[in-house]
Amino acid sequence: MGAGRDHPAGVALLPLPVSRPQGAGGRRAFPWRPALLTATLLAISATAAAQTESPGQTLKRVEQDLQSDKALQRQLDRQSQTLQKELDELRERLVGLADQERAQEDELAHLEESLTALETQERNQAEKLEGERQQIAALLAALQRVARIPPEAALARPDGPVDTLRSALLLRDTVPALRARADALAQALTRLAETRETLQAQRSRTYAARLTLIDRQKEIGQLVARREELSRQTEEERQQVAQRTARLTGQAADLRQLMDRIEAERRAAAAAAAAKREAERLEAERREAERRLAEQRAAEQRQAEQKLAEQRAAEQRAAEQKLAEQRARAETETARAAPSAPAGERLPVGGRVTVRYGEADRYGATSRGVTIQARAGSTVVSPQAGTIVFAGPFRGYGQILIVEHSHGYHSLIAGFGRIDTAVGRRVATGEPIGLMPADGSPDLYFELRRHGQPINPQRGFGAPEGKGQG
Repeated sequence: MGAGRDHPAGVALLPLPVSRPQGAGGRRAFPWRPALLTATLLAISATAAAQTESPGQTLKRVEQDLQSDKALQRQLDRQSQTLQKELDELRERLVGLADQERAQEDELAHLEESLTALETQERNQAEKLEGERQQIAALLAALQRVARIPPEAALARPDGPVDTLRSALLLRDTVPALRARADALAQALTRLAETRETLQAQRSRTYAARLTLIDRQKEIGQLVARREELSRQTEEERQQVAQRTARLTGQAADLRQLMDRIEAERRAAAAAAAAKREAERLEAERREAERRLAEQRAAEQRQAEQKLAEQRAAEQRAAEQKLAEQRARAETETARAAPSAPAGERLPVGGRVTVRYGEADRYGATSRGVTIQARAGSTVVSPQAGTIVFAGPFRGYGQILIVEHSHGYHSLIAGFGRIDTAVGRRVATGEPIGLMPADGSPDLYFELRRHGQPINPQRGFGAPEGKGQG
């Protein structure tokens, strides 16, 4: 109330304007800025006149300023909703691009496997043809040496007639066989040329697929950066709206105090005001006592629930220990019979599952999740919609991310090269949340828990209560 006398209410209640960027082209113009400037000038010009105003006139002017501030706040809320809509659309585009990148990676892996097979086939054919070529060259050289011997020299050789006849018969039989081998060699050379043409075409397709994958990853990177920029803007606007709301609430409280002061001075009811304050103090003490009692009851209830949860967990661990070996063997046989993920499952990254749930990892311990060997630089997505509750390095596990889902599910993902989200962010199913390391053949570890207990990630979400363990 004292502040209302020292500073004119028309100046103290004016809010600060808030602006945000519109795309990459600059800042969006706010149509209410001229009105704000006019209100500011009118408030300054009314400062001198406020000294001679009556309390009723001052109260009316303060109420008008408060209504103007509320209108500005509503307009800021609408602009924040527009920004949030743009952010949601950007998230949908990111999910679509992540799916396209996964398909590009699968196609590239298939092309690389086919390219390796063609290169092996071309190398084997070339080695085989080289051996045939050397044998035929030796036979041709022998025939050429025989052909250069004159008939008189052949008759004059010390060999007998029988040996000479035998040599002639052998040469006669060798020529057709040599011709047949030469024809087969020509056909093999033709097949080798066709294989090399196919190999060259396959290499071209593989190179084009790699370029497409690189472009897709660049586009995802740009959209992720845009998403982070919009998220920061949304957070800033929310903070500004919260500050504005707090300031208007304080101003409204000051206004009510001013009204109470005027009413009290006009009626000279100081005793009634003191009684009212005492009643409010007693009411506050009563509410505080009720709050403390409610907190005590809630704490006792949480302790009882915690004990019950610990008892259930102990019973569950005892049951799991009895069925561990049988369940592990069944899952191993099922995983070997169907190595690929079930239909409709969304793993955080594409690649080959090297360690499955329940198998021994490289340290000899039983794995509580799955390990996926991914391509360097691949995009990691959220397996299900949820909220980020942890993001960053943790002990010796490197960069990890924990996502809280509905119905008691939590996802723990480790092995990132870079994390592109933050704690408190809401992510959609399939939304990019980071990248794998940019070199080598990195591994990503994915663990799924329900109510704090690890379950098989390859069974996916939505398992009925009590049926998802193991």
